[in-house]
Amino acid sequence: MNDKYNKLLEYLKELKSAAVAFSGGVDSTFLLKAAKEALGDKVIAVTVVSPYIPNWEIEEAKELVAELGIKHEFVEVPVIMDEIKFNPDNRCYLCKKAIFTKIKEFASKNGYKYVLDGTNLDDTKDYRPGLIALRELKIKSPLLENNLTKNDIRELSKELGLKTWKKPAYACLLSRIPYGNEIKIEELQRVEKAERYLMSIGFEAVRVRCHKDLARVEVQREDRHKLFNEGLLDSISTNLKEFGFKYVSLDMEGYRVGSLNETLKEVKKI
Repeated sequence: MNDKYNKLLEYLKELKSAAVAFSGGVDSTFLLKAAKEALGDKVIAVTVVSPYIPNWEIEEAKELVAELGIKHEFVEVPVIMDEIKFNPDNRCYLCKKAIFTKIKEFASKNGYKYVLDGTNLDDTKDYRPGLIALRELKIKSPLLENNLTKNDIRELSKELGLKTWKKPAYACLLSRIPYGNEIKIEELQRVEKAERYLMSIGFEAVRVRCHKDLARVEVQREDRHKLFNEGLLDSISTNLKEFGFKYVSLDMEGYRVGSLNETLKEVKKI
């Protein structure tokens, strides 16, 4: 592990300066910590603020950057872009292209030579059209380029004392809306409230997939047994209906990455 980390530091030192796209997740926190060690004050964290990102995640990102003692900038995307309004299956590509174009513009204006993101080796195993946008924009992915897996990053994060080392994976709220459905801010807000509630009652990794009026709840496979409690089921149903859902269902298979990709006729690994 130490060899892998030292190799990453050497890679980062050669960049001289960088802006790190920072969400506050396991990968971007680890990358930011390493970039700080390698580049000192020649690194800045850049966080996207939009209806697609839960407010609690933005607040956590602020706290983490402050703890690391790094400069922090915010790029705002206040509305749903016309290109993704009806959630095409290449939504991630279109969204990443627009957001990282903004981050690159900020980096260029402020003297940062490169923009970095936290893509790791395991991210190449799922349908991720956003990776094409990163390549087109020449965004550097140091964790991927140094063959670091999610497990590597968690282990190294733990050694470095980062509290995010065991943080569950989280994706933007757009990943809760089925492809082809119109994206509505009120639905994203409904999902955010529902997931925050489920986290508050002990489900760490959770997704609430929004099928218009129906919520499809995914919890970790090892947590499914907790739901076989009539009182808890009633409480979850009541709360999610208060947030605006008419129907609440449980996905029997539990949480898995990219479950909405199962609806695509042809999924290509990018």
